[in-house]
Amino acid sequence: MEAKQLIELNNHRRTELTPKNEKYYTDFMLYIRLQFFLSEQQSEEILLEILEHLIEGQQEGKTAPDIFGDDPRAFADELIEQLPNENKKSIVQFFLGIALNLFSYLLIIRGGIILIGSYFKEIDLAVYPVKASMISLLILAFSLFGVWFIFKIINHSLFKEKKSMVKDSIKVGLFGSVGMGLIIAAGYFLPNIGPAIDISWYVYLILGGLLGVVSWGLKKLPK
Repeated sequence: MEAKQLIELNNHRRTELTPKNEKYYTDFMLYIRLQFFLSEQQSEEILLEILEHLIEGQQEGKTAPDIFGDDPRAFADELIEQLPNENKKSIVQFFLGIALNLFSYLLIIRGGIILIGSYFKEIDLAVYPVKASMISLLILAFSLFGVWFIFKIINHSLFKEKKSMVKDSIKVGLFGSVGMGLIIAAGYFLPNIGPAIDISWYVYLILGGLLGVVSWGLKKLPK
C-alpha cells in the first residue's frame, strides 16, 4: 500500500485502542512522523506494524508499556536509527510545496485587498521588485522556520503525562508576533530600490491561482 493508504488504515485501526494505549501510541506516532527526513513509506509501514502488534497485545490484556516498555521515546529513537531517509526529490517537493502554497495565499489575499479597498479609496499599485523580493524571502524564511519551531514544540511535549498547552500556545503566539513585527518593519524601513511597476488586483489573483495549481500538481507527482 502507498503511504496515504497506510495512514488511512492507521486512523481506522487506532479506534480499537483503549484511551491509555491510544495516548501512548499517538505520541509515538507523532514523534516518528515529525522526523522530516525519514522515508514516509517506511515510517508508515513500521507504524502500522507496531499498531497491529499493540492491538493484538491489548486483546490479551496487555498495555502499551507492557509491550514496548516505559520509555517510548527511546524505543522510537531506536526505530528511527533503522529507518532509511526520504529521497531528496520528495524532500524538495515537500518544501517547494510549502513555499508555493504560502505565496499563492499571499498573492490571492493581496489581490482581494486591492479589489475591495479600491471601492473605498485609491490604492497605490506600485511595486518595487527588489524590495518585494527581499520581503518575500523574509516571509518564506520565517514561515519555514515557523514550521520547524512548531514541530519542535510538539515534539518536546510528547510522552509527557501533563502537557503545558497554555505555555506552548504562548510560545507560538510570541513567535508569530515577533515574526509579523519583523516583516512589517522590513516593509516600512527597507528603501524602494529600482524601478516600480503597477500590478492590478487581477494579476495577483491569476498568479496566486497559478501557484496554487502548481503546488497541487507537485503533490500528485510520484515520489
